[in-house]
Amino acid sequence: MCGRYVIISTPEAIRALFGYGEQPNFPPRYNVAPTQPIPVVRLVDGKRSFALMRWGLLPSWVKDPRAFPLLINARGESVLDKPAFRNAMRRRRCLIPTDGFYEWQPGPPKRPYFVRARRGPNDEIASPLAFAGLYETWSGPNGEEVDTAAIITTAANRTLGAIHDRMPVFVAKEAFDLWLDCANVEAEVAAAVIRPAEESLLEVYEISSAVNRVANDSPELIVPVPAVAPATAEQPLQGTPLSKAGAKKAKTSDDQASLF
Repeated sequence: MCGRYVIISTPEAIRALFGYGEQPNFPPRYNVAPTQPIPVVRLVDGKRSFALMRWGLLPSWVKDPRAFPLLINARGESVLDKPAFRNAMRRRRCLIPTDGFYEWQPGPPKRPYFVRARRGPNDEIASPLAFAGLYETWSGPNGEEVDTAAIITTAANRTLGAIHDRMPVFVAKEAFDLWLDCANVEAEVAAAVIRPAEESLLEVYEISSAVNRVANDSPELIVPVPAVAPATAEQPLQGTPLSKAGAKKAKTSDDQASLF
């Protein structure tokens, strides 16, 4: 499974939204990929705290990471029960800052899209968003420790359903405390945030295939491709956001790359 997303807001903007005490300085990233370090916000001693963790969760009980699959995502429908996630859902929930993510529509050829917060007609930039995440600290036989994280997913809303049947879970600012406070909020209660995003939250548009290469990491990746064909139910207009009604849901093949 392929997974890529974007973190391009300034460190100051992200700190202002998430309210952690640290003052990290990090560059914009236009092509964040699995196994790379990602910013994570969690509660430590009752206060929001910033940390860098590996994208790809390792449960604490794993003996050999090389023999364990890379868990970049956790299906929201099973996080309360699945052994790989249930302890983290109860005790180690986190937020993962983002400015958008990529998804691929089946082909051939597979067509990449960028998904970001919907902007008003006068908005040059949008506020960062928050993925719902889980984290674990894996301890190795030689005393090494690795902090790891995964992004929770759910069924796609209509906006995303034209591309893929899954989407990441977004946590609204007013629900940050509910999600992060594992000491006082039970997992079953926190699970209320696991649902598709409101249709008004996101916009989607097609981009170039340059995003397919992990080494590419520049603003050009999120530039819309020029419109080259009229929109149809099966083929949305290139270079423009998909409508709320969406296009006819594409059938997912077994070899289709998928973000979440």
